[in-house]
Amino acid sequence: MARRKDIDGSAGVPTFYGKELRYQRELAGLTLSQLVEGSFYGPSHLSEIERGERRMPAELAEHVDKALKTDGFFQRRCEDVRKARRTGHAEYFEHVLEAEKYAESIEEWSPTVIPGLLQTEPYTRAVVQAAHPLASDTEVDEKVNASIARACLFEGARKTPEYWAILHESLLRHPILPPKAAADQLDRISALTRSRRIVPQILPWNCGPHPLMPSTVMIMAFPDAPPLVYTEAQYSGDTIDDPALVKKYRKAYDRLRAVALPPEASLAMIEEAAEDYRNGKQPR
Repeated sequence: MARRKDIDGSAGVPTFYGKELRYQRELAGLTLSQLVEGSFYGPSHLSEIERGERRMPAELAEHVDKALKTDGFFQRRCEDVRKARRTGHAEYFEHVLEAEKYAESIEEWSPTVIPGLLQTEPYTRAVVQAAHPLASDTEVDEKVNASIARACLFEGARKTPEYWAILHESLLRHPILPPKAAADQLDRISALTRSRRIVPQILPWNCGPHPLMPSTVMIMAFPDAPPLVYTEAQYSGDTIDDPALVKKYRKAYDRLRAVALPPEASLAMIEEAAEDYRNGKQPR
């Protein structure tokens, strides 16, 4: 029998789980590729789970338990791993927080607030305080810092996901910040666009009925896992992986993209609004 590897439980729940997975896989004499064979996931995805960097999806845990004959151990414990939360984020957002780091592409539709990945600190603080008016300064700071940390996705020399954001024109016209801070927020979007990190499109206020009117949507695609859709309300969120539903959201987003202004015209509108705020004017 293979000698059991030491497992450092103090490293955290995901790492403990990943090391146990690696031990059981090696005990069975299987490579990463052999273990994921027959699933929708790639060996790189499994390797990141073993290192404690990704959570185990329930369907993959079920597949692993069958392949390793571990009597449902990983399926039962994967829920514990998902509950090992990161400070500052809602529990329902944990899956997205991890998934966006490994996404090949991210596409968002945001009709009421600028997406979190694009927000400046003052904008995030205004949104957090509006949603949690009775929260202490410490609680607000914790949520703001956690949200701003997500923006590191677009920083540095690392390969970033292809990011596409469709924003409603009202986000440019009805500011929630003082003029200079509003200009800074739009400047951030402009800078990310001109550095070829993101592609924004503006949906005109007078476009009439359009797809995805009732909700925000984030669609994430991966090189080694099935796509995911995330929708969110004020105090709740839902991650969708059902292939039929994901396909419906995918088609609706493509139709919405066709209604929105082209990227070049959208960038010009964003920069014009930012200039208006800098000059003390209300964008037209």
